[in-house]
Amino acid sequence: MALTKNKAVLEFVDEAAKLACPDNVVWIDGSEAQLEMLRAEAVSTGELIKLNEEKLPGCYYHRSALNDVARVEGRTFICTRRQEDAGPTNNWMAPAEGYETAKKILRGSMRGRTMYVIPFSMGPVASSFAKIGVELTDSIYVVVSMAIMTRVGQAVLDKLGDSPDFVRGFHGKCELDEEKRYILQFPEDNAIWSVNSGYGGNVLLGKKCFALRIASFQGKNEGWMAEHMLILGIEYPNGETKYIAAAFPSACGKTNLAMLIPPEHYRKQGYKVWTLGDDIAWIRLGADGRLYAVNPEAGFFGVAPGTNVKSNPNALASTSRNTIFTNVVYKPEDGTVWWEGLDKNPPRGALNWKGEPWDPDSGEKGAHPNSRFTAPAKNCPCIAKNWEDPDGVPLSAIIFGGRRAKTAPLVYQSRDWEHGVFVGSIMASETTAAATGAVGVVRRDPMAMRPFIGYHVGDYFAHWLDMGKRITKKPLIFNVNWFRTDDGGNFMWPGFGENFRVLEWIIRRCEGEADAQETEIGYVPYAEDIDLDELDYNITPERKFDINALKEILGVEKEYWREDARGIEEFYATIGDRLPPELRKQLDILEENLK
Repeated sequence: MALTKNKAVLEFVDEAAKLACPDNVVWIDGSEAQLEMLRAEAVSTGELIKLNEEKLPGCYYHRSALNDVARVEGRTFICTRRQEDAGPTNNWMAPAEGYETAKKILRGSMRGRTMYVIPFSMGPVASSFAKIGVELTDSIYVVVSMAIMTRVGQAVLDKLGDSPDFVRGFHGKCELDEEKRYILQFPEDNAIWSVNSGYGGNVLLGKKCFALRIASFQGKNEGWMAEHMLILGIEYPNGETKYIAAAFPSACGKTNLAMLIPPEHYRKQGYKVWTLGDDIAWIRLGADGRLYAVNPEAGFFGVAPGTNVKSNPNALASTSRNTIFTNVVYKPEDGTVWWEGLDKNPPRGALNWKGEPWDPDSGEKGAHPNSRFTAPAKNCPCIAKNWEDPDGVPLSAIIFGGRRAKTAPLVYQSRDWEHGVFVGSIMASETTAAATGAVGVVRRDPMAMRPFIGYHVGDYFAHWLDMGKRITKKPLIFNVNWFRTDDGGNFMWPGFGENFRVLEWIIRRCEGEADAQETEIGYVPYAEDIDLDELDYNITPERKFDINALKEILGVEKEYWREDARGIEEFYATIGDRLPPELRKQLDILEENLK
């Protein structure tokens, strides 16, 4: 039975049902009783496996199809009426073609299946930031995952009332045919259609599809920003908390930074780090002229491999209950899971991510490199008390970062907002397993948003510049690089919790309490101003990290930067006449400085 009288919602559901022909239509009311019933049904069909209730209470295991294990950027399209509005960073398809292509695939595809109607809110339902969506799907995995990642159910429909202002999401597993897999965003129609996939990144439509691709377009039109950013709070010994938003490409340590535990040296003094979000920030201008950020999600969709007690104890603790694990190693013997990097004791008699008996001595990985956990944010031991504040939190700093072996120093600050937009626009990083394709290739990833901008990248940069004109109390903009290596390929900076030392300098800089030296690329700290007390790290067995090593990774290597400037030229050339002239001017300044 329908849970609303909203005509636009009822029409959307009715038209989809006529197309896909499900045997049943079930509305998701958000109650635990209904979700528990669906989980039990999914266990009975094998879609989910119930894990050990004592060791992992409320947790389930899920496998996606072997051909369906990551976001598919090559099959993801922005469907705008004019091709030029999608821009050079997106695949484009005409809306009419997009709908017709998807309809052909969806027609009759839910016969013998149930279609679930999921009303969901991105952001706390009561927040002025919140945006509402309705996702239709034939996957219980999607229903129970959306119940973790977003706020679902009757309260969302009550908030929507009679309004037609909601994002229409239509997902069908269909035949899971990778040749006919399409992830279609229609920003001008507030619509998302996803067919022939069951992998979370392609089918949990509240995530990248809505919260970034559609929302970035909404933000441009409505004067706010949807960004691929974590949000964290640094609490000082006096109880005051300062907030940072930071953008990193997938699998570049974003979740680790969001849940960072400060070094003991700082903890003794009373410093704490609070997590507000690990992946997406919606940012609005407050009445006081500052930028405020909210995390529109309610859960974490984290990469499992490499997550352990040392690298990210808070993320690991977040998965201890009510979590769905996808494509990791399954241990039938005790009903638990394992993945590479969890510990040094790979299990015997376990099944790999494909469901096959797995021998850890075979040399083959047991968990897929992009295997995932979907965990409620409220599980996180360091989740901030105000993480669901409907008004968001004020930002002191915005940080950009990526994996650069040589070019970018450990940290530098932009000269001003315009230069900061330039710094974000030229971000480059080495690709990872989070997206299909080659690994280890350096590619431009502006603001870590390259796969997620729902419109023309040049207009996106212009929107950043326009926002800067409206903000009277601007956050400072920084770039960090935890991944500098020596000539032997060894990481020179210890990373993980030690990154707090850099964050602490950043906040002192925002408060006007730390000096910096101007360089060709921006302001770089004096090495003496980054606290190295009790830092114990060996770059190699023969070389301990010390202030000289710090000076080395704070250095600006002009030759690498000249080479990088050529790469920026090439990237900017692809943007054409929609590149804001302010950014062209910033590149000219950089090239002049490097002469």
